[in-house]
Amino acid sequence: MPVSIRLRREGALNRPYYKVVVADSRSPRDGKFIEIIGTYDPKKPGNNSTLKLDRAEFWISKGAQPSDTVRSLIKKNKNPEAAAKKAAATEAKKAARAPKAAPVPVATEPAPAPEPATSEAPPPTAETSAVPPPETENGPS
Repeated sequence: MPVSIRLRREGALNRPYYKVVVADSRSPRDGKFIEIIGTYDPKKPGNNSTLKLDRAEFWISKGAQPSDTVRSLIKKNKNPEAAAKKAAATEAKKAARAPKAAPVPVATEPAPAPEPATSEAPPPTAETSAVPPPETENGPS
């Protein structure tokens, strides 16, 4: 009887929760199983799985084949410090890939201050008052 260690899905719609089970490889995913050896919650950040490592090793020594996901869970539970390092590196990579805000232009010289506006018009001079209005081709208007 070929035995596999795999995930059995539980939980509600869009809220998956898995149990790690030892089962006959011919039985359906959520069907009959031999033993429950752990849990896995993919929605939970950080340490999201529990596993009886001694039972997993026992079944692997008897010839059980773990699925890819279960194999990674076993590896993560054997060495949690390395898994935490890997998770931190992944987060740092995501932060580096995130779109950055538009760069703020750096002014090298201060902008000149605007001239203060005065409400008075300049006083008329003798030259400006003595100038006749310009003439057009058709004559004075």
